[in-house]
Amino acid sequence: MKPLGLVFSATLMLCAGLRTVDAADPRYPDWPCVQAKVPEISIAAVWDGPSIEQAQNGWQNDPTVKNLVTRLAARRTPVEEAQKSIGEFLAGTGTAKADKGVLLFAGLFETLNRERSDIMNGLERLQRSQRELADRIKSDASALHALQDAAQPDQAKIDELSSRIEWGTRIFDDRRKSVRYACEVPIIIERRLFALGRTIRQQAE
Repeated sequence: MKPLGLVFSATLMLCAGLRTVDAADPRYPDWPCVQAKVPEISIAAVWDGPSIEQAQNGWQNDPTVKNLVTRLAARRTPVEEAQKSIGEFLAGTGTAKADKGVLLFAGLFETLNRERSDIMNGLERLQRSQRELADRIKSDASALHALQDAAQPDQAKIDELSSRIEWGTRIFDDRRKSVRYACEVPIIIERRLFALGRTIRQQAE
């Protein structure tokens, strides 16, 4: 690809990426997703059972619940398999079924909410990194134009900048594609928590 064509292509790509940034919620300038940012899951949106306040400090003290929470929270565990495990766990709890269900959900709520927050924080860090990379590419593009317009162009430097712009643009585009997928993960986590919470309620009744 010729340098001028490369610069033009890089500029178009950066503009497309930055338009996504401009469309983000102004309250969260580093949020890169088209989905509205909801910093934390509202418990009312995913749970209609008893209060989990007292269970929030107790679920980690129960090794069985703690281990089960780790397995159920993992997205590699299919939701159907997780729901079956919930049924098996609550089936043998007798009169303590409701309390065990609240304990289990408290663990899931804390674990998945924290995981979701970590992913969202990572998305914002990546967005800041994207801005920095975009600035570097634009700076290199301006420098490349200046070299090309010089009376005696330094071809070695032109080639070096062209290569750097091409590599930086490739990284920028790869990250942009990754962000589109990662933006779905917080929603996937929230849906998982809702589905598991509903199963706990059904099994505990």
